[in-house]
Amino acid sequence: MNASQADRLARLTAMLASRSARHGDFTLASGRRSNLYIDARLTTMHPEGLALIGPAGLAAIRASTWGRDVVAVGGLTLGADPIAYAISYASALETPAQTIRAFTVRKEAKQHGTGKLIEGPFEPGDRVAIVEDTITTGASARRAVEAVRAAGGIVAGVLALVDREEGGREALEAEGLEVAVLVKASEVVRLMDVGR
Repeated sequence: MNASQADRLARLTAMLASRSARHGDFTLASGRRSNLYIDARLTTMHPEGLALIGPAGLAAIRASTWGRDVVAVGGLTLGADPIAYAISYASALETPAQTIRAFTVRKEAKQHGTGKLIEGPFEPGDRVAIVEDTITTGASARRAVEAVRAAGGIVAGVLALVDREEGGREALEAEGLEVAVLVKASEVVRLMDVGR
């Protein structure tokens, strides 16, 4: 990791700690209870967050063992959407000859129009990175993986903005999916505790 990537990740972690993370008593989307809630959308939908996530996510995908030939990136709406769009945009700025397209996986197929489950410029045969804002159990990433495979895509790996470090990453890896992570929840908590 070069100095600019390390700086981006440090700034992204600080933003997640100050904008997105809260201590309290929460029920997560997975149904689990936690004393830490990370609303990543407060970072991923912020202009500064997008500016950090795009290049950081692109660098992480390209640095992974599985990401060199990725042509598209996306995941389950809504959490994955801004991350995928930021990475796609960063690819157009950094390497116009090797852009990465973005797509969205719906939670269920729409009942009108073409009835697609995957929206955007996704094509059968695409080698893709599945993105996730926060991995707890890995269920959202798994749903996106299943949708992409059913549509004829090849899942190269998974990129998570935040790993809650509660077994989701390991569960995905046990299923043969390689996972790259930008920020760990413990790194976010450390910064939150410093600010107290």
